[in-house]
Amino acid sequence: MTLAAWPIAGRSWGEEGHEIVGLIAEHYLRPEVRVRVDQWLAGDTSALTPTDLADETVWADRFRDSDRETSRLHYAQTFQWHFVDIEVESPDLDAACHGHPRLAPGTAASAGPAAACIVDKIDQFRAELRSPATPPAERRLALQFLVHLLGDLHQPLHVADHHDRGGNDVRVASGRQPPGNLHHYWDTVFVKELGASTDDVASSLIAGLSPEQRRAYAGGSVTDWAWETFTVGKLHAYGELPPATRGVVPIDDAYDADARRLVAVQLQRAGVRLAQVLNDALR
Repeated sequence: MTLAAWPIAGRSWGEEGHEIVGLIAEHYLRPEVRVRVDQWLAGDTSALTPTDLADETVWADRFRDSDRETSRLHYAQTFQWHFVDIEVESPDLDAACHGHPRLAPGTAASAGPAAACIVDKIDQFRAELRSPATPPAERRLALQFLVHLLGDLHQPLHVADHHDRGGNDVRVASGRQPPGNLHHYWDTVFVKELGASTDDVASSLIAGLSPEQRRAYAGGSVTDWAWETFTVGKLHAYGELPPATRGVVPIDDAYDADARRLVAVQLQRAGVRLAQVLNDALR
């Protein structure tokens, strides 16, 4: 899939979704890890976001887009790191991950090849964050990418694709929301329907998590999490879509309710898993 084939916007949870993931993760960080995270992020001099964790969850998007109107170096280098297009009709993670290209010896993950998927980049940045031998500047970048990419991995249309650019080519309309594309609805619309305040939504989602759910969510590998998100995308984001009328899919109440329920679960999973990754890497 070529870079030019994708729209400039619309390949990420909206900022609200990422912030909610960050707030949930903060809640489950061990105190000493929270201190270390705050210390690392305080050294961010890019001025792309404030340096607290919840705001830094959108840093990778801001970095990617920071030169899209000029040199497009950051955009071209990091664009494909935010998703993995597993086709619902013939799912093949290896193909969607470009054959899992390895980093050349001595190459930092932040300088890795542009043709790399989110699954591999999370694993690479996670390894860098764990290693005290990683240079401090690269370790900070690893943290900044991880707090974003763990969120992206749980957006169903970042992982499932139906030859429609992750739902960007599917026009949808709802009786209570402006028309848009399916990807945007899962990025932003269904998240905003959870509540007006990200703090309140995060608090509600934290309150709804049992210890048993947290333990279950924290288990598994990044690949396991990707397949789980793919299943949500295949069976629900695509599988429950009503038939299109004149090229536009009507988002009915049943689909809307199912999507809001699943978006809430995916945000919970992402927040718990981000905390797990950081607690493990910075212990």
